[in-house]
Amino acid sequence: MRFEVGAEDLLRTRFAVSPIFELHNLLRALSIPAPRLPSSWLARFRSGFDRLRHDPCLAAVQMLKNARQGANFYTPPPRGMTQTIEQDLAAVRSWPLAAAREEIDFYLAGRHVPAAVAAILHADDVLDRLAGFLELAWSEVLAGEWPQLRAVCERDVVHRAAELGRAGWAAALAGLGPQVRWRDGGIERAAHGGPVGALGGAGLLLVPSVLVRPGTAVFADDPWPKAIIYPARGAGALFESAAEPVPSALAALLGRSRAQLLTALAEPASTTHLAAVLELATGAVGDHLAVLLRAGLVTRARSGRSVLYSRTPLGDAVIEASA
Repeated sequence: MRFEVGAEDLLRTRFAVSPIFELHNLLRALSIPAPRLPSSWLARFRSGFDRLRHDPCLAAVQMLKNARQGANFYTPPPRGMTQTIEQDLAAVRSWPLAAAREEIDFYLAGRHVPAAVAAILHADDVLDRLAGFLELAWSEVLAGEWPQLRAVCERDVVHRAAELGRAGWAAALAGLGPQVRWRDGGIERAAHGGPVGALGGAGLLLVPSVLVRPGTAVFADDPWPKAIIYPARGAGALFESAAEPVPSALAALLGRSRAQLLTALAEPASTTHLAAVLELATGAVGDHLAVLLRAGLVTRARSGRSVLYSRTPLGDAVIEASA
């Protein structure tokens, strides 16, 4: 698959997050025998998932995909970095029923469909029923962890947008995954069948994801804009239980918690993300960051709904001197 890129496309390329895409991927990872995500991390979602495991709507949702693609109507395209699950679910409920039925028929063709699942997928209120289940799944499984996942995605966007503006497409696409590359004025994704098409001045939608790992997903069919969903940088920190070691000299100078925070800010991060990674109370993290901010060791900037903190040159120098 290849997207030809014109001069207008660079200006109109944008980023977005997709709560509902993450929800679908998490439900899939919790359902399959050999998930691509660490089982120790997935364990925190098991109790909520177990309450949904025998709901026929779960089977209905999972039948609307195969190894290479899934239905568009229950994964509507996000509009931007402030996308919410409520907006996603409203889009599912308002999807044209005839278009949804075409997709349902496509994914059910030639497959054995249990009677309870067929009753849901052929019901007149199928959109409301699936949206209602996804709303419940969000509440039971992902809602509590979503601020941390969103923070990881926002950190990635800060980095990626800077690379796009600084060094162009090649730099911005670096790290999206081994299958994605910039070549001869276009974006190519290896090992994925599809047409060669121009972005046509509409730009590209780039969607960082914690749960799409380890590959990428491509959307090229209406109503989605041309889009690449890719693994967000720094997602691995969510899967690790231990924080990065802190130099003893730095801990003695700043106190252990502030030293941990300064060490962790090698890349921009939000208060919520830092609290989750370092297993500290969110309020305590905010207090410590305020001290580091007044000392000139960190700075902050807003990205979407989050405020991201990062080390200043002085903070970098303190880290280097204490190593």
